[in-house]
Amino acid sequence: MSVEDNDTPTPRRSIASRFRTFLPVVVDIETGGLNAETDAVLQVAAVILRMDDGGELYPAETHSCHVEPFEGANLDPKALELHGIDPDHPLRMAVSEAEGLRKIFTPVRQEIRDTDCTRAILVGHNAWFDLGFLNAAVGRCGIKRNPFHPFSSFDTATLAGLAFGQTVLAKAVAASGGQWDGREAHSAIYDAEKTAELFCTIVNSWDALHGYPDYSAIARKVQKRS
Repeated sequence: MSVEDNDTPTPRRSIASRFRTFLPVVVDIETGGLNAETDAVLQVAAVILRMDDGGELYPAETHSCHVEPFEGANLDPKALELHGIDPDHPLRMAVSEAEGLRKIFTPVRQEIRDTDCTRAILVGHNAWFDLGFLNAAVGRCGIKRNPFHPFSSFDTATLAGLAFGQTVLAKAVAASGGQWDGREAHSAIYDAEKTAELFCTIVNSWDALHGYPDYSAIARKVQKRS
C-alpha cells in the first residue's frame, strides 16, 4: 500500500471496493418484443469488467448465447425486423433459456468469487429493459441463485446523458470518443461490448477527475453516524 505526502494511505484499488462489493457486468438481451413476461429472449451477451493495477476499469470477457423461445413465447415481427434474428435459423445453435442462463451465470459467479464481491449488478443501456427480461427468464426457469441484484442496476443511458449529453447508445459512444458501426448494431454481443466501453470510459473519467472513492472509509463513517 502506497502512502501519499500527507501520510494518508491510499485505498486499495479493487473492483469490489469501487462498487460497494458489487461486480458490474454489462448485459444486453435481444428479444421478441417489449414485454418481459410474454415475449421471447432470443440472444444474451454479458461482458465481465475488471480493474487493472492502476484502478482503471476495462472490458475483460464476453459470454453470449442464442436462446430458444420459451413455450408459448410471443415473437413480434417488428422486433425481429429490428435486430434481424431468425428464431428458426438452423445455424443459430440456440439453447434453452435454462441452459442459456447457466452459460452466462457460471462465469459471473466465478468472477464474483475471484474478486471478493458479494453479487453482480447489471449494467445496461436502458438497464430496466434487460434486467426485466433477465428476471423474467430466471423466474420461468426456477433459478434460486441469481447472481445479479434483482432490482439495482447501472444505466448507461442516464450516465451518458450526464457525462456527454447523449442518451442514444450510438450517439453516446461517439460523444465519448468511441467508434460505432451501425451495421453491427442490435447484436447482443456488439451492443454489450459498446455499452461496456462506454461505462468504463465514464467511470474512469470520473475517477480521474474526482479521485478514487474509498468505500471502506465511507462505510466506517456511516457506521459511526449510526
